Amino acid sequence: MSMADKAAVTTIKLVEMKQKGIKITALTAYDTPSARLLNEAGVDVVLVGDSVGMVKLGYESTIPVTMDEMLHHVKAAKRGNSRALLVADMPYLSYELDVKETLRNAGRLMKEGGAHAVKLEGGIETAPMIKELLKINIPVMGHLGLTPQAVNRLGGYKVQGRKPQEAEHMLTEAKILEGAGAFAVVLECVPPTLAREITRKLSIPTIGIGAGSHCDGQILVLDDMLGLSDGPELKFVKRYADLRRAALAAVAAYAREVRDGSFPAAEHEFADRINTLR
Repeated sequence: MSMADKAAVTTIKLVEMKQKGIKITALTAYDTPSARLLNEAGVDVVLVGDSVGMVKLGYESTIPVTMDEMLHHVKAAKRGNSRALLVADMPYLSYELDVKETLRNAGRLMKEGGAHAVKLEGGIETAPMIKELLKINIPVMGHLGLTPQAVNRLGGYKVQGRKPQEAEHMLTEAKILEGAGAFAVVLECVPPTLAREITRKLSIPTIGIGAGSHCDGQILVLDDMLGLSDGPELKFVKRYADLRRAALAAVAAYAREVRDGSFPAAEHEFADRINTLR
């Protein structure tokens, strides 16, 4: 990575990347080591997603995730972040009900958590909130298509925008989010033709997940692409490693060696007169 590449990523830089045709890389992180890893690899955007509820906390959806839980993980990711744009999801019911509550919650993610921006799910209904957040200098990323916080209304985790009227509505909403001041929009589980059309008609970047190759950037859940997840394999996920299998084998080997007495061996024991841990 060159010195120029080590410069901090900003919302303005993301727009410049779209203008120059440079693809944006984004991944989730929920803790310090993961964020540090993504920074060392040169990832542009680190998203502390409310997906932490399903990936790390054992919830069945993102809906139960609280502000306190989000703050905990945003703070942890911040401590490992040195270059990437750190974006924090606003969890369910932290921004839908009241403007003052929205501003307070987003402000906490920025001031206490150390996020550089927040992400809101939804279309036209979030536009007023985006405008209010910008008044207190909080950048906002939008999110259209499959919005997990609305999974009960959507009837499950399904591709969105396949019908012509749905596609037209999503394009209109994308333009509304841009007009409200969003600096980027995530498109989740959207047909690639629709994602391409939205990308072409917006001046702000689109970041896809299950939305094809025509978006300005891509995002995946880190645990999914590393093969750490134990759930069903999702169509839009490419597994770049199979770490769960390797970790399972390692833990099983450890347990076996402890039980048969081969660990710890002599090389793992301290000499009587040497005061060192190495």
